[in-house]
Amino acid sequence: MPVRPELDGPAQLRWSLADEPGPQGQLFDRVRREVGRGEFRGMEFLEVEAKLLLNEVKGPPGFLPFRWTVNPYRGCSHACSYCFARPTHTYLGLGPGQDFDQRIVAKANAVERLKVELHPSRWRGELIALGTNTDPYQRCEGKYRLTRGIIGVLLEANNPFSILTKSTLVLRDLDLLGAAARRGLVRVSLSIGTVDDAVWRATEPGTPAPARRLRAVEQLNAAGIPTGVLIAPILPGVSDSPEQLAAVAKAVVDAGAVSIGHVVLHLRSPETRQVHLERLAATHPETAAWTERAYTSGSAPKAVRARIAADLRAAIEAAGGRLGDMEPPPPPVPVDLAEVRRRRGAEADDQLTFAL
Repeated sequence: MPVRPELDGPAQLRWSLADEPGPQGQLFDRVRREVGRGEFRGMEFLEVEAKLLLNEVKGPPGFLPFRWTVNPYRGCSHACSYCFARPTHTYLGLGPGQDFDQRIVAKANAVERLKVELHPSRWRGELIALGTNTDPYQRCEGKYRLTRGIIGVLLEANNPFSILTKSTLVLRDLDLLGAAARRGLVRVSLSIGTVDDAVWRATEPGTPAPARRLRAVEQLNAAGIPTGVLIAPILPGVSDSPEQLAAVAKAVVDAGAVSIGHVVLHLRSPETRQVHLERLAATHPETAAWTERAYTSGSAPKAVRARIAADLRAAIEAAGGRLGDMEPPPPPVPVDLAEVRRRRGAEADDQLTFAL
């Protein structure tokens, strides 16, 4: 692929962590810069060679329905104001606002790297989740096709996986996803937080319209690919009125989602809090002021969360559906983690993984 000369690395970006204690060391061996053209005008791509691709999610047993993730990109052109992954750009020495939206890190060797890491001598087939950090089907996937390559590797290895996305680009891979579904390997979920177009434009301007995502849910299920919806995030004071919740509930049920979950906005990092409040102030100033006061712990007040859950549950049941957690993925193959760590020889390069 055509690229510009290599960046100066640590002189411009925090690629090397040699100045910090810990086992991680340098994140990437090489960094190359390409300026976006045509449909990617205004964007910049930082092509890297990742040392490791599989990332182990830290947390107590049962904290999440998966232990391993793969993220081919850092940064996301969906530009969602509330994105919890914004601190990953700060970690690299990039900005959490416009940099995160427009300067995208692409792990150019992701497909080849995953083939190595899924070798039977070092891997035992646990579920791998895609879309836990930044969207695997964001705009630049049309350019790099890393997610499609990753799915091909997972299919070849007969390895179970899940996908969470806001993008209709997932439909491009119906052939591979259909093959995976016939083996019981894949589960897809579309994130659709609202069907209010004004809210969509104000908070996630780089994503496909909610109506297009709902149609993608229908098409994926029609193709035999089990696809649910995560109504997330619901924004207190912005997208949580009874009328808004009833509208999204009916739309999701009518689209045939095989499962429905929800998440209320959280602002756990200073970077995400700052970006979201700044953008919210421009479109919903009164709500921005309330959010700043209410989100002292990073989450909405308990009473607000309870009210949203109750209203949404009632709306979904009225539409003929059922609100519940996403159905559990296929059970993981028992694995000796100590042996996996010994064979991998180092920590994965995505130490900051932020999951819903």
